Amino acid sequence: MTATAWQADPYTDALRAGRGPLFLRRPDGWLLPLEVERWCADPDAADLTVVERCRGAVLDIGCGPGRLVAALAALGQPALGIDVSCEAVARTVRLGGSALHRSVFDPLPREGSWGTALLIDGNIGIGGDPRALLARVSRLVAEDGVLLAETAPHEVDERVQVRVYDGSAQGSAFPWARVGTPALLDYARSAGWTVPEVDRWTVAGRTFVALRRA
Repeated sequence: MTATAWQADPYTDALRAGRGPLFLRRPDGWLLPLEVERWCADPDAADLTVVERCRGAVLDIGCGPGRLVAALAALGQPALGIDVSCEAVARTVRLGGSALHRSVFDPLPREGSWGTALLIDGNIGIGGDPRALLARVSRLVAEDGVLLAETAPHEVDERVQVRVYDGSAQGSAFPWARVGTPALLDYARSAGWTVPEVDRWTVAGRTFVALRRA
């Protein structure tokens, strides 16, 4: 369901154009803006704080149009993006990155040996179950591996059905989640991660956490 939804025309069209408007739409009509222009641009200052924390081979989960994968590749750091959108994978490859059309819950290369995994741009919401996603990622990284995750900039812990929506057309419904830092830390501890106090940071209104295998 999720893979089909993210290949819906509104999302594909927005990535091809490099701009929105694009939203996640709840059944009650509430809209979460998706920052397509930022995703399709070069990494910004907040993104670069993520890039500089990456160690070893990097798996970018839900890589989108590939700005982080391409930035890492330009630095000579091995990185692979995965995304359920064919257009996202194609854009990543055109930027010079490596990417696979794959869900995080599918079999993946190098399982159990990634140095760093990324869940940026709200991708902690993938699958609508943060605890299950964090448990899956813990099986993907090495014993000394790190997960760099972006959280909602306010306290929220929400699981909903949403659709990709561009103001007129919309895709099929799929499960999504939004979590702030306190909720993420609770899920992380129960999924086998440790959370050092120093590994939380905020840049330009975006908030991040580094998790390590327990």
